[in-house]
Amino acid sequence: MASSCLNLAKSFLEKPAISAFDKLNQRNRFCSSLMGFPVWKCNGRIVCCHAKGQVRTANGQSSPAVADDNLIFSKSNEDFHMLDLVSSKGANGSTTLIGFEAGIGIASFLRGKTFFITGATGFLAKVLIEKILRTAPDVGKIYVLVKAKSKEAALDRLKSEEIHGNTYQEFMLRKLVPVTGDVREANMGIESALAEEISEEVHVIVNSAASTTFDERYDVAMNINTIGPFRLMSFAKRFKRLKLFLQVSTAYVNGRRQGRVMERSFCMGDTISKELASPDFSADSMPILDIETEIRLAFSSTKAFDDSLLVKQMKDLGLQRMMDPIVLYYGKGQLTGFPADPKGVIDVIPADMVVNATLAAMAKHGWAMEPGINTYHIASSTVNPLVIQKLCRLLYKYFNSSPFMDSEGRPIEVPQMKLFDDINKFYTHVESNVMQQMSSNEKRSQQLNKICTMLVEQAKHLANLYEPYTFYSGRFDNTNTQRLIVEMSEEEKREFSFDVGGIDWEDYITNIHIPGLRRHVMKGRGMCGSGSQLVSTQL
Repeated sequence: MASSCLNLAKSFLEKPAISAFDKLNQRNRFCSSLMGFPVWKCNGRIVCCHAKGQVRTANGQSSPAVADDNLIFSKSNEDFHMLDLVSSKGANGSTTLIGFEAGIGIASFLRGKTFFITGATGFLAKVLIEKILRTAPDVGKIYVLVKAKSKEAALDRLKSEEIHGNTYQEFMLRKLVPVTGDVREANMGIESALAEEISEEVHVIVNSAASTTFDERYDVAMNINTIGPFRLMSFAKRFKRLKLFLQVSTAYVNGRRQGRVMERSFCMGDTISKELASPDFSADSMPILDIETEIRLAFSSTKAFDDSLLVKQMKDLGLQRMMDPIVLYYGKGQLTGFPADPKGVIDVIPADMVVNATLAAMAKHGWAMEPGINTYHIASSTVNPLVIQKLCRLLYKYFNSSPFMDSEGRPIEVPQMKLFDDINKFYTHVESNVMQQMSSNEKRSQQLNKICTMLVEQAKHLANLYEPYTFYSGRFDNTNTQRLIVEMSEEEKREFSFDVGGIDWEDYITNIHIPGLRRHVMKGRGMCGSGSQLVSTQL
């Protein structure tokens, strides 16, 4: 998963009733509403007040408490709280302080919450929904916006793209509510009765809907990725119980900034005006918008990819946003070089870390009482950079020890990846390689020559798509994200880990990432004994 950016807009919440604990020194307490009752954070611990043997539940109701060793239960056993400050013997008929290790309260925040999630059949949102349901099975409903012709079609798509395995189907269908709609329409295109129900029940909105095609037409990308969130924000104004609006985006959507990119929001026009004012900026360096060329390129690339099962699988796995097409072409011996800055950095993050950070930020600001906008970069480029030159060495090492097999079952040998500092030099390299291979074997079939020509065009296409990233000189600051980790309890750090600084890139790339590509995208093709081999043509 490419580095991600979270923007959280906090809605106004009602101030809780004043209690005796308001007498605590203001400097030593942090007020929240954990599980429906006041919580104070004092000297790194959390203290909760339970009065007269009553246990407050998530919906604010109370029930008599009973003691059992170091736990206090309600009689329904639905609510329980750990004790370590005082004995539970005092729970009946008196005020009792219950203490436990401080943390953000991620699992507690998720309990009973109702979500509205867009882009729910996409890669990242699938991982998010799975994590919520696995760690908080007592979560409320999750409304998932699905682009479909009807409610029945939306349910079918939900079952086929979101729910996996009969074991969980009944549970998932109880929690997941398919909503037919589209971010390109007002009020998300949701029929009025259901829209009213959603606005009455939802606590958290997560917008993960986006077009991830790098060469999408400008008008299409603008409508989905820019105006779409604006429409969703307008729809959110109707929500009665909304605590949080969370926008997920790639951090690379930030113009042509250089150096350290901070975690802060920008005003409309702020970025462009600063770049235009820079003495290093030249208007001649900006690409000219040619609508006819854009439409032609979009059409030709779509036509080329329509029948490609590989690309469909990669899109389902969220891999169009990464360097994985290049990795696979290199491993198959079809790409020997690429335009990139050897000392540049590719900012990639495992999807589960993005999701864990999302849930931590969601809980932190969902508990808080203050409205505002907060930005988090889940990024590696400042704390644990993956340098392009190192990535190329890891790829070479991996594919030499675990090569793909060609059409005759022989291992495909790959050379060291050659990096070009200019895209035109790369074009020359590709074309000369193909011409050399075609002339060296005159008996090569006409079909194979067509494949070579197609591969040349594909290599050029990839180079054009990725050039802004392989020569990108910005680095994403993640100070806010690091502070989020500090606030977590040890248990939360184990269950919701997103410490990017702890990633061992060699282990991750060679033992997790590439094997995952071969298993889930290539479906074992090109592996020894798979029965399905590959054609190798070097570019």
